[in-house]
Amino acid sequence: MSQVFECMIGGKKFIVETGKLAGQASGAVSVQYGDSMVLVTACAGSEPREGINFLPLTIDYEEKLYAAGKIPGGFIRREGRPSQEAVLAARLTDRSLRPLFPKGFYKEIQVIVTVLSADQENDPDILALVGASAALTISDIPFGGPVGAVRVGYLDGKFVLNPTFMQLNDSPIDLVVVGTKEMVVMVEAGAKEASESLLLEAIKFGQEANQELISLQERFREVCGKPKMGFGDGELGPELVAKVSEVIGDRLSQALSAEGGAQRREVLAEVKKEIMQELGDTYSPGEILSAFDLELKSQVRANILRKGIRPDGRSLEAIRPISCEVGLLPRTHGSALFNRGQTQVLTITTLGSVGDEQRLDGIGVEDKKRFIHHYDFYPFSAGEVRRIGTPGRREIGHGALVERALTPVLPKGEDFPYTIRLVSEVLSSSGSTSMASACSSSLSLMDAGVPLKAAVAGVAMGLITGQDGSYAILTDIEGMEDNYGDMDFKIAGTAQGITALQLDIKLKGISYEVMQEGLNQALQARLFILEKMQQSISSSRPDISRYAPRVYKITIDIDKIGAVIGPGGKTIRSIVDETKATIDVKNDGTVFI
Repeated sequence: MSQVFECMIGGKKFIVETGKLAGQASGAVSVQYGDSMVLVTACAGSEPREGINFLPLTIDYEEKLYAAGKIPGGFIRREGRPSQEAVLAARLTDRSLRPLFPKGFYKEIQVIVTVLSADQENDPDILALVGASAALTISDIPFGGPVGAVRVGYLDGKFVLNPTFMQLNDSPIDLVVVGTKEMVVMVEAGAKEASESLLLEAIKFGQEANQELISLQERFREVCGKPKMGFGDGELGPELVAKVSEVIGDRLSQALSAEGGAQRREVLAEVKKEIMQELGDTYSPGEILSAFDLELKSQVRANILRKGIRPDGRSLEAIRPISCEVGLLPRTHGSALFNRGQTQVLTITTLGSVGDEQRLDGIGVEDKKRFIHHYDFYPFSAGEVRRIGTPGRREIGHGALVERALTPVLPKGEDFPYTIRLVSEVLSSSGSTSMASACSSSLSLMDAGVPLKAAVAGVAMGLITGQDGSYAILTDIEGMEDNYGDMDFKIAGTAQGITALQLDIKLKGISYEVMQEGLNQALQARLFILEKMQQSISSSRPDISRYAPRVYKITIDIDKIGAVIGPGGKTIRSIVDETKATIDVKNDGTVFI
């Protein structure tokens, strides 16, 4: 039997329905907002996955071009690999929901979002997120939701809920806020040099609106919810934990005080080997390594909270040593190397003509793109050996975040008629590679002679919390702090304001006070990093590289060529008058309308 629940969000009906579609899924809902509509299903495997100590959650976001009245391009005329927008929408949902599943639940979980209708006004990504929460809430899968999710814009001095694509063009912020009834669990934003205070107020505004969506899902659960399945608590036996701690002794302290990540890894590897030799006959390798990881995590967090000592010896607000260099590669159009501690990123800029714009085959409003940032992460950057494949969701997500951070400072197409492609090659990784990519990308663009409005820098903030309510906010987190910490708060911007931010947490939520403190601490770090960057190049070069193509902006007098016959026997003059088209004159004299 179909059940329909609805509420008003931003002056429009938000409709959630179950019982009509996909009846064999553990949880299935359709969500409609305006004329955009998605189907979301949630299912779990029957048995836990063996040998893992993480949540095996998969979010699939399926864009169907029929939703926007389009037929796929290419020979096959069928949807293929997910578009970048689909991958980002899936990551948005994953990052929001993952912290809310209980520890020890190791059965496969798959959430599939199918976009059924896209009105090209209301972005289906918000519907997907709320729909995933609703489907999990009424399913038998253990879940600590529900959550609400809204997009926040800012128009005419007022915050706007779920603005349309057209409205977002005029908004200085594009902010997604996801929260439970008690706290915010995920934030993502692009901004046009917005202030910290404006973004914090927008987060509060969005979280207040989330309460209506949460209340709707709670009513939904009362009527349609299934009993939740049982599972183990995932806790390690106290005897094993005690034995591992005894074998380790004070060697973890020695490892944590080692200089450099490589030396630290070597010492930790030796300790692991000794533990395996001592306890391998009694316990499985998985159990031993989990106990070792638990002990290491405990010591790292205790050192930070009780002593204010980070793994590399820095104070809480200290930034790792920074060095920058531009113009490294002789034949590229622009290049820059950015080092922060052991994190190293090389970014290359390539300039092309307008004809090099990327064509988009998706359900969105835009069908082409003139600025592209790609992020590459190879195994050697972490001293590892593994197969190199196509870019994964992480690479696509990090690339898009940097792209978003730099877009507000780029010149407009009519002022700089080039297609711009950046490639950030991560050469060494010890945390915060995405924000290092933002820094190296900004430097590379200036080296290429792209007239930026201002330089952009980025920093990642971390958080360690104690059971007694104490906490420590960390500036410029490295790999171990990211792995064992509670927050990864990436913030990029200019000296004037924020251009992009992304908040991911491992807790059930964080307070506004922590967010505000993190934003303020990040501002000081950003200004410091920008000052370091200016020492290598302080502004964009006056001319583009001599190896870059020359694109000329030509103005022609339409009245003088009005008699020239164009397509269909029409004059160019009449075509331009009818369609308001623009004219592009190529170097060979060919005129394109």
